[in-house]
Amino acid sequence: MKRKAAMVAMAALLAVSLTACGGSGGSDKKDSSSKESSGGEVANKDKPLVWFNRQPSNSSTGELDMTALNFNKDTYYVGFDANQGAELQGTMIKDYIEKNIDKIDRNGDGTIGYVLAIGDIGHNDSIARTRGVRKALGTGVEKDGEINSEPVGTNADGSSAIVQDGTLEIGGKSYKVREYASQEMKNSAGATWDAATAGNAIGTWSSSFGDAIDIVASNNDGMGMSMFNAWSKDNKVPTFGYDANSDAVAAIAEGYGGTISQHADVQAYLTLRVLRNALDGVDIDTGIGTADDAGNVLTDDVYTYNEEERSYYALNVAVTADNYQDFTDSTKLYEPVANQLDESKSATKKVWLNIYNASDNFLSSTYQPLLQGYDKLMNLDVEYIGGDGQTESNITNRLGNPNQYDAFAINMVKTDNAASYTSLLQ
Repeated sequence: MKRKAAMVAMAALLAVSLTACGGSGGSDKKDSSSKESSGGEVANKDKPLVWFNRQPSNSSTGELDMTALNFNKDTYYVGFDANQGAELQGTMIKDYIEKNIDKIDRNGDGTIGYVLAIGDIGHNDSIARTRGVRKALGTGVEKDGEINSEPVGTNADGSSAIVQDGTLEIGGKSYKVREYASQEMKNSAGATWDAATAGNAIGTWSSSFGDAIDIVASNNDGMGMSMFNAWSKDNKVPTFGYDANSDAVAAIAEGYGGTISQHADVQAYLTLRVLRNALDGVDIDTGIGTADDAGNVLTDDVYTYNEEERSYYALNVAVTADNYQDFTDSTKLYEPVANQLDESKSATKKVWLNIYNASDNFLSSTYQPLLQGYDKLMNLDVEYIGGDGQTESNITNRLGNPNQYDAFAINMVKTDNAASYTSLLQ
């Protein structure tokens, strides 16, 4: 009996020792799901990584950088369907012209003239949006199997080889469509998608073309609103942008022609959700296509996943005078995925996340506030880094100690430069 009691005591002592050291199978599982940030316990090269807003790709050809997209097994891209959105923007402009043809031709010359603000000639989204407008209006010229997306500079007489005059048949009458001018909105410091540059450009264009400009098109709302406030609004020229920023949506009531919602609420959710799932070691579809324990789930009409590209894409919605009141708050979380996760199952983890340009209207005014709404719901402690929009080093210099983070969300300045970040995680 004494020997048996001694054996029991020794077993109990051993159990306590194993529990304290994390040695038992059951306690191991419990500990890994409930402890806080374990940044230093996983090699940086193995930590979850999501690229967002700027897809790793060749800025000249658009070819995806599959090395960056396959950096490790927990690497993904989150963005939106650029081609679908680009075609939607072009169609939105074309539909507006057709519905308002009786007043759209301001000087009555039978030509629908437009000018186009291009965000970044090396950015896939910018390229797609330029092509989308030109395709819809019939002004596109094919180059290497795709519509040429280069800026024309000025094209007063329609002789540019980059674009052509298009034709729209409306109400039994034929109208010529001409792209009078387009340029990349790049400031003297090198920052692209620059709103101030667009505001200056519309001043130059309006001086050159005056009432021959019937439509103003822009690759995004930041540039679109700059042109609208500087000239279009006072001259009652419909201006079309992209992003559904709150100020642009509100401006539809004042004559802004329309914009495209790229479902930033869904994108921001996906940006953090794929990291959360990887950190928790659960199926990547959890809380996305498959409901999680909190009831978060997305339907397939708001996103799509391309497994080969390891990319999640939110789908786009046209925002016009018919529906703009449904989009007035661009920072509102998407209700079907706004449920708090259980911290006992999804413990607090630390994430390093950068915005390529702290001055970018869409990212700073819409995307980041959405991220900051979701991070708490997902028990993620996110450190937000704002770049200057010009150099990767302005951002990468602030990732001096990746060991202290559990995951990374990266928004590059240039789509070619993924290696500037992954080299820090090797």
